[in-house]
Amino acid sequence: MPVVTITMARGRSYDQKKQLSEEIARSVTTVLGVPVERVTILIHELEKENIALSGKLLSEG
Repeated sequence: MPVVTITMARGRSYDQKKQLSEEIARSVTTVLGVPVERVTILIHELEKENIALSGKLLSEG
């Protein structure tokens, strides 16, 4: 049973997360040859104040 974990900044819409999940499940099924029912996708959303890129918090703009 493949488990895919996605960690990203909060702020994506329900529809975006749904589309992302469907496309990832489809890719895992194609590449690994497992039934889509066996693919688990976990989405972890973080506040932008908890993510830094190049030493700068994303919440700083």
